Amino acid sequence: MTFQELQPKVTQITLNTSLSRDEKLLTICQLLSDSISYYNWVGFYFANHETQTLHLGPYVGAETDHTVIPFGKGICGQVAVSNNNFVVPDVAAQDNYIACSFTVKSEIVVPLFVNGENIGQIDIDSHVIDPFTEEDERFLEFVNLEIAKLY
Repeated sequence: MTFQELQPKVTQITLNTSLSRDEKLLTICQLLSDSISYYNWVGFYFANHETQTLHLGPYVGAETDHTVIPFGKGICGQVAVSNNNFVVPDVAAQDNYIACSFTVKSEIVVPLFVNGENIGQIDIDSHVIDPFTEEDERFLEFVNLEIAKLY
């Protein structure tokens, strides 16, 4: 399924009044994981600005020990500080990478903004080296814009 075909499906999920916000996020994770072959772990982390930590939200994929990540640590922690997308073509070449699994080869993290504040991010791991393109970034920015309407 193409990103263009997925966009209305994401919007449809966010507008589904029978689902809670977390159910919507989990359903979006499942949709992306099922629809994009190289999206092997899809999840959300949410910021606690007082403690300067990210907290794991809904996700689909292998279980992770990384339920709390300090700002600045790993790819997700760096995005919490930089407020910029971060694409890692090969995690083995990244100094500040928190290893989740030996199967993870690459990662993309896109911040989630609500009213100009970075409240979290979508995080995607892949078992493929260098699969993410600018199209992935634009699509995930779209996903986060739709999710931001839930807050």
